[in-house]
Amino acid sequence: MSDSAPKRHREPAGGPAAGSAGGGTITTDVPARLDRLPWSRWHWMIVIGLGTVWILDGLEVTTVGNIAGRLSEPGSGLDISASQITGLTAALYVAGSCTGALFFGWLTDRFGRKKLFMITLAVYLTATAMTALSFSTWWFFTFRFLTGFGIGGEYAAINSAIDELIPSKYRGRVDLIINGSYWLGAVGGSLLSVVALNTNIFPVNVGWRLTFALGVVLGLVIMLVRRHVPESPRWQFIHGQADEANALVGDVEKEIEREKGKRLPRAETEMVIHQRKSIGFWLIAKTVFRGYPKRAVLGLSLFIGQAFLYNAITFGFGNILTTFFDVSTGSTGYYFAVIAAGNFLGPLLLGRLFDTVGRRIMISSTYILSGLLLFGTAYLFNRGSLDATTMTACWCVVLFFASAGASSAYLTVSEIFPMETRAMAIAFFYAIGTAAGGITGPLVFSDLTKSGVVGDTVEAFVIGASLMCAAGLVAAFLAVKAEGRSLEDIASPLSSAEPESAAAA
Repeated sequence: MSDSAPKRHREPAGGPAAGSAGGGTITTDVPARLDRLPWSRWHWMIVIGLGTVWILDGLEVTTVGNIAGRLSEPGSGLDISASQITGLTAALYVAGSCTGALFFGWLTDRFGRKKLFMITLAVYLTATAMTALSFSTWWFFTFRFLTGFGIGGEYAAINSAIDELIPSKYRGRVDLIINGSYWLGAVGGSLLSVVALNTNIFPVNVGWRLTFALGVVLGLVIMLVRRHVPESPRWQFIHGQADEANALVGDVEKEIEREKGKRLPRAETEMVIHQRKSIGFWLIAKTVFRGYPKRAVLGLSLFIGQAFLYNAITFGFGNILTTFFDVSTGSTGYYFAVIAAGNFLGPLLLGRLFDTVGRRIMISSTYILSGLLLFGTAYLFNRGSLDATTMTACWCVVLFFASAGASSAYLTVSEIFPMETRAMAIAFFYAIGTAAGGITGPLVFSDLTKSGVVGDTVEAFVIGASLMCAAGLVAAFLAVKAEGRSLEDIASPLSSAEPESAAAA
């Protein structure tokens, strides 16, 4: 298998595909039928049912960052320091996310998208509820890890399902906006923390618990909607459920034809598939790293770059505002709400360009531009030219571009590897990149930003900016031109019974 996208021929090759376990050979047009669908109410249901989990993640991370000061105060109910919350607790949450992504990613590719995106949400809900009931630091630490465990599993199950259900014409912008919706949760978490930290409304030991309880309520609402989201037909026809896949797509087509008042055009292409029940882990690893080494380097670069840039800013923003600009802990939420809004506007306004201008130009330019802008912010901060408002404005501009780039990292690893490896590929690159930036980042940056020394904070900014620019340069050379192409054209399924020949990526 080459590192480029293969062309397919119609004639079936003899014999089962390597690594297949049972199953027959079928010819299917399900991918082509899904890709030629016009945007509809059914697609909105997919977006709302699956995409809203990022709002929960944003709410979680931002709330904990904003209430760090209050949790560390006497009377909070926990004997914990602010640095433990922004450092150790954040690292445990990310470690849980990485572990959960790998564990549930493997299960998602094996047992299906729908089963796992229901299970992972249940794990998140339970762990968040238990966090709200924390009575000691070990309990708080344990359930922050388990909350991350559920969220990490969501990343693998949800991204794979979304990209397999959304038409190729819209895949880039939809994926970016959904991943960017994390920042809607961040806006909510910031504003919620302002209310929760107001001791005129809630006692010191109650307000922070209510913020976690709200996450549970929102998660339950999402679960009610998610029950109606179907299994991925692409997963079904490979795993011996071709009849179910055809029936599902047929029902969707009828629904959309009624909505639009006209018949859909005939699907143009078919593919031959050797069905299988499971894919071995070794085959997945060999496919990703031996079959697509350049794409593997690209995925690692994008995830590590964005993780360090974000940790350089977000895990220390509260300490920076309170230490250098005398902003009260109860007011930091207002500033972060502005930053979070800029983060959401990036994917929202730039997302369409990833489908029109193209992946390579947009991914590389958003990464490099955000890195250069953070270098500029570090320079102005080091000179003493910024106050709380202008520092927030600088962060907002940096993250407007960085957010679009970071969201494209998830899109990239989801679409450039074969379907059978999709959830595991998302999980692996998320885990490795986030472990490098998301575990190391909080531990390093919390010390740098809490020291009260300007030069230490500048160093944190420079680290994040450098890695973001480096990732942008990698993307300029290695990013795959995936815009408007079917997933099967970008990377032929391992179960394909059709011969491959190299094509430009």
